[in-house]
Amino acid sequence: MAEARKTRTQREKYGEELRLRRVAAGLTQEALGEQVVCSPTLISHYEAGRRLPKPDDAQRIDVALKSDGFFVRWLEDLESKYAHYFAAVSELEREATEIRQYSSSLIPGLLQTASYARAVFQAYRPNYRAEDVDELVVSRMERGRLLTESSTPVAWTLLDEAALRRSIGGPKVMAEQLHKVADMAGSGRLRLHVLPFSSGAHALLESMVYLLNFADAAPVAYVEGLHTGHLMDDPALVEACHGSYTLALGDAAPLLESVALVRAVAEEYERAQH
Repeated sequence: MAEARKTRTQREKYGEELRLRRVAAGLTQEALGEQVVCSPTLISHYEAGRRLPKPDDAQRIDVALKSDGFFVRWLEDLESKYAHYFAAVSELEREATEIRQYSSSLIPGLLQTASYARAVFQAYRPNYRAEDVDELVVSRMERGRLLTESSTPVAWTLLDEAALRRSIGGPKVMAEQLHKVADMAGSGRLRLHVLPFSSGAHALLESMVYLLNFADAAPVAYVEGLHTGHLMDDPALVEACHGSYTLALGDAAPLLESVALVRAVAEEYERAQH
């Protein structure tokens, strides 16, 4: 059986093109860094797709490599609306054939309502501007269309009961949010399982996880913490993440029970409004 290709993001393709043109120009990373006025380590990050150059740096790269504005023009198409550590994930999820996600403390971004997302973004920032939060909410809703406006990818969601019980935005927002999740599961668009408090310890206690599978590429896994995220493509690590997800899934409530629990908690929030 042919080995699956490694999925490459546009950032990685940008970096590979930079490396090829640097080598063709007979420049080391150190030499290019001197002309761009940055460290060779930063050039290495650019070439690996881990970082993108700023417009001024891309302009200096074009001058050094005599690429006639190529890297500046391509950079304009790569600027992301998301945090730098999530930008590559936002590209990959659009190519995925299957998504499996687990969240312990909040409803995952792909499933969020606008009101819920707004409450989350406001909580992240001590001094937020309404227009900045508006932009973030719009971006999150656009991302959510991946599931609401298409029958692909196949989507699995595993939620800790804590994500249902933590009131974000108040009872009205929570009722709307939980009904949306239950509706998606009830319609068949989402395979939903809840890990109730009664299940005790489980294999995903320590972290959220996001698993992406592809038709003709190796799977990847993503975990995220405070102001940081880590995208993994090492086969052993990705397999370990899948194994942990499978173990946790075995401790979760069945689909119908999970949907019923989400509905019941939503109704609790509805009663709390009166």
